[in-house]
Amino acid sequence: MEAAEKLFSQFQGEGIPCLAGEPMSRHTTFRIGGPARLFVTPRDPEEVRRVLTAAREAGVPWFVLGKGSNLLVGDGGIPGVVLSMEKLSAVRREGEKLRAQGGASLMAVCRAAQEAGLAGLEFAYGIPGQVGGGVYMNAGAYGGELRDVVESVEYLDEAGELRTLSGEGLEFGYRRSFFTGKGCVILSALFALTPGDPGAIAAGMEEFYRRRREKQPLEWPSAGSTFKRPQGAYAAALIDQCGLKGFRVGGAMVSEKHAGFVINAGGATCADVLELIRRVQKIVEEKTGFVLEPEVRVTGESR
Repeated sequence: MEAAEKLFSQFQGEGIPCLAGEPMSRHTTFRIGGPARLFVTPRDPEEVRRVLTAAREAGVPWFVLGKGSNLLVGDGGIPGVVLSMEKLSAVRREGEKLRAQGGASLMAVCRAAQEAGLAGLEFAYGIPGQVGGGVYMNAGAYGGELRDVVESVEYLDEAGELRTLSGEGLEFGYRRSFFTGKGCVILSALFALTPGDPGAIAAGMEEFYRRRREKQPLEWPSAGSTFKRPQGAYAAALIDQCGLKGFRVGGAMVSEKHAGFVINAGGATCADVLELIRRVQKIVEEKTGFVLEPEVRVTGESR
């Protein structure tokens, strides 16, 4: 029996929810991706620790999945364990702060803050991700970033030990943090907010969301902004300047509404998206001199 099959039997025996061969296209906002060898949905931090320990001991690779909103999965799927954080989604108030588990959606955290009369997270309303992924990449929009409001983070380190980081130790930067590129699992984040009028907070949230609806192709599957902002320019403006709106490879297309988005216009594969990204990068560099770096995280195997 191969290692993954043994893990599947172990998780079933321990009552940890686990599926074999689950299509990742069901769990990414791009609606793209082959099957996960094992798709595990732990219900609490202890189950997270047990899954990671078992995978490490078995020598099976693992990958932490949030909402799949900044992710492109290979057409061949993910050969190891996909650990979905979707069931760790609790949000609770702690004085003038909110603590949210890693699997809580940023939308839900924003709504909880508004209901509690706590301001500071309005900019994040509409970011289609979870707390863990948002902290991992220091998600931001409209002049705000999570580093502005995240006070501390609880996580499991690469050895499975529970740790807490705060302040400068979080190493937040543009679309990065201490956790970027590391094998850690973010369990929760503490948001330091300020008292505010619930009505005014709600109005601010709706205004940011209105701007998203007007400017972004939310009606199409995508992974959000495809490229990071290059120094001294904006990716969408450069792509538009090169006449690439509507440019496509297979089912992948540069959005005609917002050139910074690559969308799944119907039946797109991971290979389509990667080739489109490559061609856009090449054309933009040739015509403008700017080098575009993808913001979308890519994982898994080609078919």
